Amino acid sequence: MDGRASARSSSIRLADGNGSCEGRVEVYRNGSWGTVCDDSWDLPEAQVVCRQLNCGEALSSPGDAHYREGSGDILLDEVQCWGNETTLEECSHAGWGVHDCRHKEDASVICSGIPFTTENPVSSALARSSSIRLADGNGSCEGRVEVYRNGSWGTVCDDSWDLPEAQVVCRQLNCGEALSSPGDAHYREGSGDILLDEVQCWGNETTLEECSHAGWGVHDCRHKEDASVICSASARSSSIRLADGNGSCEGRVEVYRNGSWGTVCDDSWDLPEAQVVCRQLNCGEALSSPGDAHYREGSGDILLDEVQCWGNETTLEECSHAGWGVHDCRHKEDASVICSASARSSSIRLADGNGSCEGRVEVYRNGSWGTVCDDSWDLPEAQVVCRQLNCGEALSSPGDAHYREGSGDILLDEVQCWGNETTLEECSHAGWGVHDCRHKEDASVICSASARPSSIRLADGNGSCEGRVEVYRNGSWGTVCDDSWDLPEAQVVCRQLNCGEALSSPGDAHYREGSGDILLDEVQCWGNETTLEECSHAGWGVHDCRHKEDASVICSVHAQSLWWRKQI
Repeated sequence: MDGRASARSSSIRLADGNGSCEGRVEVYRNGSWGTVCDDSWDLPEAQVVCRQLNCGEALSSPGDAHYREGSGDILLDEVQCWGNETTLEECSHAGWGVHDCRHKEDASVICSGIPFTTENPVSSALARSSSIRLADGNGSCEGRVEVYRNGSWGTVCDDSWDLPEAQVVCRQLNCGEALSSPGDAHYREGSGDILLDEVQCWGNETTLEECSHAGWGVHDCRHKEDASVICSASARSSSIRLADGNGSCEGRVEVYRNGSWGTVCDDSWDLPEAQVVCRQLNCGEALSSPGDAHYREGSGDILLDEVQCWGNETTLEECSHAGWGVHDCRHKEDASVICSASARSSSIRLADGNGSCEGRVEVYRNGSWGTVCDDSWDLPEAQVVCRQLNCGEALSSPGDAHYREGSGDILLDEVQCWGNETTLEECSHAGWGVHDCRHKEDASVICSASARPSSIRLADGNGSCEGRVEVYRNGSWGTVCDDSWDLPEAQVVCRQLNCGEALSSPGDAHYREGSGDILLDEVQCWGNETTLEECSHAGWGVHDCRHKEDASVICSVHAQSLWWRKQI
C-alpha cells in the first residue's frame, strides 16, 4: 500500500496528479488497486476522499478520466456520500466490482490542501498552497496560520494581522473569502518557531510571502499571539453556497443534494432563514433576504420550499420545510441572502457595536484600520456607510465616540457626502490622514439592519422607521392590534429598532392592513423596556381584533431622513 498515507487512507490514493492531493481516485481491494466510476460522482464524494487523505477540502470532482485512464479493475460505481463520512467505504455504492463503466469514466479529485505527514510535509495538491496551512480548525479552511520554512512549520504573530492578510491566506489556499482574522491564539497556541511578524498585505497578493514583514524569524511575540484565519469555504458550508453575488457572502441560495446543486423557493423566506445561512457560511449577520430571483434565476431542481427557521439553527437542514423537492414554485421565486461579510465591505467596518451594522466607523488604509472624525458627520455620510455594508438605511450618525474611542490613526475628517455614493471613499474629505481631531470625536453609524431588530419591523412606511408594526413568531411575521396602543409602546419599538424617539403611534391600519396572524393585543409598556416582548400583553395570538386595527409607529429618525433626502 501507499506508505505516504496515514492509517485511515491506506486503502485509497490519488494517482497521476501533481502531488498526492489531486488525481485519479484509486482504491485498494483484495491485493490490487482499482478505479472508481464517475457515475453520481460529485463534491460530497470528493470531500470524503480529501478528508480521508488529510488533504483539506474538496475543490473539484472531475470525471471523464481527467487524470488519464487508469488500469486494472473498476471497483466502485454509483458512489453516493453525504459528505461527512470518514472513509469512502462508508458511502453507498452499487457493490464491489459492480459497474457499467469503462476507464474513460474514471473519477478524480482535486483537494485544497496538503497531507500533514512527517515523511513528506510539503507534497501539495496545488503548488501555491505548499508553504502554508491552517491548523486545529474545523477543516482546512479555518485555523491557526502556519507557514513552512527550512524544513519545518512555524506560526505567524498577530501584530498588524487583519482581514487583508487573511484574504491573501484564503486565496492562497483556494478557500474563498476571508471572513475573520482572529488573533490571540484563537485556535490554540502553536509550537515551533514564530516565523513571521508584522505581516502587512494590500490584500491582492498571490501568497503571504509577497507581503511585507519584519523578516523571517524576526519577532517580539509569544505563541499566545498566534494569528488565525476563517475563510468562507470552512467545513460547515460544504452543502450550501451563495451564487451570482458579489463574493461568496451574498447571492442566490443553493443547496447540495444527491449529487447536484439546487435552489430554495422564497415562500416564507425571511431574515431568520437568512441568518442561518450566513452563520452556516461564516459570513456574519444576515442583512437582507431578497426573494424574486434577486440574483438571477437559478437552474436545476428547486430543492426546498416553505423553509422556516427560528434563526438559531446551525444549518439550514435543521429548519422545517415542505420536504426535499416538494414545492409549488418556479425559479423566478429563488431565494437569496446578503450577509454582513459581503465583498464591498472589505475596506470599512463598524466596531464595538451590537452586531456588524452599528458601531464606530473604521476604514482600512495602508495596512491598518483607522477612525473617522465626526466633523461634518451626519445622516448622508452614515447612509453611504450603511449602503456600502449592505446594512439597510442609516438610522443615526452619532459622534463624540458614541461607541467608545478607537485607536490607531484618524484617517478621515470633514467627510461630506451627497448620500448616493457607493463607498465612503467617493465622498469629499480633508485628505487621508489630515485632521484636527482626537479619538473622543470618532464618528459612528447605526443602520436599520443592526442586530436587535431581528424580531420586529415596520412595514409599508416610507423607510424602516415608520410603518405598521410587525413581529416575528414561530416562523412568520404578524401584526399588533391597536387596543391600548400609545406612545409608550411606540417608544419601545423605536428604541428596539434604533430609530430614535417615538413621534406618533397611529392605529386603525394607518399604513394599510397587514396580513397573516394578529400576534399581539393589549400591549402595555412602561416605555423603558428594551424590546416589545418585555411588555405585558394578552398572550401570543390572543386577540379580539381584525387587521383594520393594526398598530403603527412613526419614529424621529424617519423625520430626519426625510429632511436630508430633500437636501440632495
